[in-house]
Amino acid sequence: MLLERIYDEDLAQASYLIGCQAKGEAVVVDGRRDIAVYQSLAAKNGMKIVAVTETHIHADYLSGTRELAAATGAKIYVSGEGGPDWQYEFDGERLFDGDTITLGNITIKALHTPGHTPEHLSFLVTDGAFSDQAGYLLSGDFVFSGDLGRPDLLDEAAGGVDTRFVGAKQLFASLRDKFLTLPDYVQVHPAHGAGSACGKALGAIPSSTVGYERLYAWWGPYLAANDEQGFIDELLDGQPDAHAYFGRMKRENREGPAVMGERAPLQELDLDTVAQDLAADKVTFIDTRPNDQVHQGTVTGSLNVPAGKSVASFGAWVVNPETDPNPLVLLAPDQDAAQDMWDHLVRVGIDKVAGYVTGFEGLPVSTPELIQPEELDGFDAAMILDVRNRTEHSAGHVPGSHQLSGGRVMWHLDELPAEGTIVSYCQSGVRNSVAASALRRAGYDVVELDGSYAAWTARQQELASVSAR
Repeated sequence: MLLERIYDEDLAQASYLIGCQAKGEAVVVDGRRDIAVYQSLAAKNGMKIVAVTETHIHADYLSGTRELAAATGAKIYVSGEGGPDWQYEFDGERLFDGDTITLGNITIKALHTPGHTPEHLSFLVTDGAFSDQAGYLLSGDFVFSGDLGRPDLLDEAAGGVDTRFVGAKQLFASLRDKFLTLPDYVQVHPAHGAGSACGKALGAIPSSTVGYERLYAWWGPYLAANDEQGFIDELLDGQPDAHAYFGRMKRENREGPAVMGERAPLQELDLDTVAQDLAADKVTFIDTRPNDQVHQGTVTGSLNVPAGKSVASFGAWVVNPETDPNPLVLLAPDQDAAQDMWDHLVRVGIDKVAGYVTGFEGLPVSTPELIQPEELDGFDAAMILDVRNRTEHSAGHVPGSHQLSGGRVMWHLDELPAEGTIVSYCQSGVRNSVAASALRRAGYDVVELDGSYAAWTARQQELASVSAR
């Protein structure tokens, strides 16, 4: 048996390819929309992808299940559990608790493990060529290394009302009745790692075992004592902010993400044409440089989505393809870099990219306004805006600041003052630059706190040290 983990550091998301070498067939679980990685992996191992499935209706990225099926002819399997309100709306064979997918000697058994979502499945894998007992569990967003999938996302991002309490009860039951009935040696392969917003304390270890989680995960003592209420209270306390784009992901994944088909390579665009399109508001310019370079001057009205491991996350914070139909123009050093960024963006449904440019000479340029920490006292700000997570804000913040995380700002403009200057900050300045660029594009007067909270804290410590002398 072949079991390969494909990990996206941008979204802290893991998908899996399971293959039977004897039959030359493979299944992809929780795939993403840029599918070349799965096709290459299957070809490298002399396999054909014959099945695609997913553990649940995802909220943090757009599923590649339909994309892979269209490209390979693979059969689609999705959950049929969860009741009428949680049914997929596209064609595919429905899996219920106990149903199986068979690839040669390999059996993949669906376990209904609700809690994170009502329809959630985990997949128990048996390598029949080695043993008649299951040895692996693809746990999706049910059990992570050291943590559990949060049950409050439906409330936070999908329009639910108090569904978190039912979800938490379901998680307790799923652990008790499904997970903890498995042998301790069963390997656990989750769908997310550290950095994902699908839990509050995910470990960076890529896999675990049932026995290890039973003994050492935070929830173990609650299950051992059958303390359901204590479990619920601890589970729901301190969950991070959910990004607002999660609601769009939920809806599109349920309906069925659009199939892109083969994408032509991005082309370098003529700057004169880009200038004309910008003037006519036909394109949106994406400045992919670090915030310190953006602060030296950037294309007027551009969005800062820094290149690196968070292109998809930051892109979805500030680009809503449902309300902003403009194709994007990416600033990139070359075609390969632009193509890589586009791959990240399609993972969150940002498909329309016109092309790329390697510079912006001749385009209208403006310089984002900054304020130094020592200038903040006495500054006439209509609002001091903290775009960090609420847990960070609770741990310490600029006095009088209003917390609204970067992933939610553009969906909650009603919380911002209609007039006046907003001073914004995050921890180091990266997230702040992303959010501030979107607010400026939307017409807000935004001044960024230079160095953000880290610089402000250093300033306070310096003042305290001087005062103590």
